[in-house]
Amino acid sequence: MDGILNIRKEKGFTSHDVVAVVRRILHTKKVGHTGTLDPDAEGVLPVCVGKATKLADIIMDGKKRYRAMVRLGITTTTEDAAGEVLEEKPVDFDEKKIRQAVAGFVGEQKQIPPMYSAIKVNGKKLYELAREGKEIERKARTITIFAINIVRFLPPDRFEIDVDCSKGTYIRTLCSDIGKALGCGAHMAELTRTRTGSFALEDAITLGELQTMADEGRQEEAFLSMEAALSDFPKIIVSPKSTKMLYNGGRVYAKFYEAEKELTAGDIAAVFDSEHHLVGLYEVRDEEGFYIKPFKMLI
Repeated sequence: MDGILNIRKEKGFTSHDVVAVVRRILHTKKVGHTGTLDPDAEGVLPVCVGKATKLADIIMDGKKRYRAMVRLGITTTTEDAAGEVLEEKPVDFDEKKIRQAVAGFVGEQKQIPPMYSAIKVNGKKLYELAREGKEIERKARTITIFAINIVRFLPPDRFEIDVDCSKGTYIRTLCSDIGKALGCGAHMAELTRTRTGSFALEDAITLGELQTMADEGRQEEAFLSMEAALSDFPKIIVSPKSTKMLYNGGRVYAKFYEAEKELTAGDIAAVFDSEHHLVGLYEVRDEEGFYIKPFKMLI
């Protein structure tokens, strides 16, 4: 069994819980998730099985989309509804000011990750230090907010947003920062991940649905193939003359492959042998002529 499951994580499960349940349902150990979702969050969690676990970091690097509920006037220790209340302030629920504040967070920026996060510092996770009552300085990380759309206003103190962002973006920190910009503070009241790369919420299945499919012997229907998961990458077919070189992870020069579109140095492509079997992701190089070199072998 090799492929990717588009799982709809439900509230109350950790990402590791989801992996454990999938292992039990499918009776296989080689399972991995593609990006942590907090227990109180729900939504898209692609789960890789078998050889597809090699794609986990590729899927994890994809753009994300979230729907979040921002609650103004209350700041918490965790920047979400699960934390202890730190401060409460009156809210001036001015839709124009809210739109202006939200618009200011679009683009590339530095974001300081929250103390309650799984980032490791000196071998220890930040949330472990936070639970010990410790707070340490965190390095700001570069993230990109591609778009923020306000879905609806819910006076007197809430509004809902859709966020398109890069890997590593903390939406609860974004909500908290929006509150700071408005001068009243805020926290993230709810969170749903609606898309990771090409995996969308409307196509996701719950663990319960996967169990039903497995009970009926239909679990293969739930899988997305590795080829389909890489459909956003340009495709290269290598000629039979270079099959041995291809499978040995060697260079394959341009005269021995055919690309579906024009590629430039630095591009990453999904590479197939002459019989259209996926071999891996290869990087295009230009050093005295174009060639491709393994970026990630998938065989």
